Amino acid sequence: MMLKEIAAAADMPASKAHRYLVSLIRAGLVEQDPMSSRYDLGAFAMNIGLVALDRLDRVRLGLNAIAEMRDEINQTTALAVWGDKGPVIVRWERPRRPITVNVITGTVLDLLSSATGRVFAAWMPRKTIAPMIADELKHAKLPPELGTRAGVEAMLAEVRALGFAATRGQHKVPGVEAVAAPVFNFKNEITMSVLVVGVQGMFDISPDGEVVTSLKRHAAALSERLGAHGEPKQPT
Repeated sequence: MMLKEIAAAADMPASKAHRYLVSLIRAGLVEQDPMSSRYDLGAFAMNIGLVALDRLDRVRLGLNAIAEMRDEINQTTALAVWGDKGPVIVRWERPRRPITVNVITGTVLDLLSSATGRVFAAWMPRKTIAPMIADELKHAKLPPELGTRAGVEAMLAEVRALGFAATRGQHKVPGVEAVAAPVFNFKNEITMSVLVVGVQGMFDISPDGEVVTSLKRHAAALSERLGAHGEPKQPT
């Protein structure tokens, strides 16, 4: 918009509107095209809008994704986001099976012994997860290969390479297997995780199997809808 159009829309003199615009430009909320002298939203304003859209839409889109995935593979599916104390289940979908695994909404998941926790640990900033991992190494019941920090780092590197995490239930919940994949936002940062849970022996968690293929496809499609592009942001 031109200055006179902005002034008219705001019902103020052009000189006053110009002063406001100068302040908004300095804050990054407005920018002016040097060729046309027209004003438009600045990079910071765009970023605020994207963040707002991410917060409003991500869970709704995630709920649609886990419902579609449940219908596709007929397994228990769930959606998790990062909460104050770690990954937390916000919704789950029950399959049409005589024997199913139920997931409790509101459950906070461990980082190292759950598939969803491993996914978040693989892509969250190190300063956020380091204290939690240290606590789990000290107090949680973990498989031998995760008994050291080096073992944890090797596992997280494998999760990043595969694009998903899997747990086979023998340590945390006997008889239950789970796979989880990350969902990224427009900043290429992890924002959610979609997961599938099933009964051990009735649940194929091989990398090329139906469950993992569906999981990764839905996670990738959800990431794309949230504006993710290119490679995920690596944790620092």
